[in-house]
Amino acid sequence: MEKGIFSGLEDLGFNDIQNIDLYERKSYIKEDIVQTENENKTDEGIYLYNKEVICPVCKSRLSVRAVKSTAYKVKGHESDLYVRYETINPYFYDVWLCNSCGYAAMKTDFEDIRKSQIEKIKNNISPKWKKREYPLIYDASIAIERYKLALLNYVITESKSSKKAMCCLKLAWMYREIKDTDNERIFREQAAIGFEDAYMNEDFPIYGMNVYTIMYLTGELYRTLGSNDKALKYFSNVVVSQACEKRIKDMALEQRDLIRNTMNTEDKPEKNIIKSEQKKSSSFISKLWGGR
Repeated sequence: MEKGIFSGLEDLGFNDIQNIDLYERKSYIKEDIVQTENENKTDEGIYLYNKEVICPVCKSRLSVRAVKSTAYKVKGHESDLYVRYETINPYFYDVWLCNSCGYAAMKTDFEDIRKSQIEKIKNNISPKWKKREYPLIYDASIAIERYKLALLNYVITESKSSKKAMCCLKLAWMYREIKDTDNERIFREQAAIGFEDAYMNEDFPIYGMNVYTIMYLTGELYRTLGSNDKALKYFSNVVVSQACEKRIKDMALEQRDLIRNTMNTEDKPEKNIIKSEQKKSSSFISKLWGGR
């Protein structure tokens, strides 16, 4: 049976949410399968600590798992802004969840909730919520469940497209961790839709990103989805901008050229340069981010 974006949350009390559309568009996606990942190192706990916070919805005191600042050792960067870390994956711990009422959000947004949104949580999330106990160390599968809970909360509270888009982007990254390419693509597509809407309708910065970074990211998401015309539009707008910083402009230029080279290869199949161009692009972006 076909399910939707929120499959996997049934055991937590949410059985009637599969056809919810994130951006009020009529699009349905296939069932996802969350694979189990057992790659956590036994010493990951040394990079974590418990942080006490107050739930803005029900005022309960809760303890959340947080990553120590000393654990952030960057290993590499990917073209859609995913940062890989050496010691621990901090994205696993980015969602804070109140086990008393079911309110969940990315930690940046956790306290950013209006009174009207609190009422929506109390009326639509809390009555269905079934408490969930998590281990002390999270993996990608746990992170996927928690990001989906946050995404559901964003939808119920009618939050900005940027919040839903960022949550979808991080879900795509988590599915990448478990090599589930089908679901990674599903959430990349939803992220692209949301960031495009945010670019047109929201104020900047968005999650610390200025307008040119959002333009680049939207273009890169569309490029990975095969929507080359949309990707080229965003990349070209970044490249011709006089106000854009050089680092983002160079990244957009590199990805724009990658699309053009790929198109040329499709026209001339005897010249197989795609792999070399991809390798060049990956190295280029890594150097750019490494120089931050």
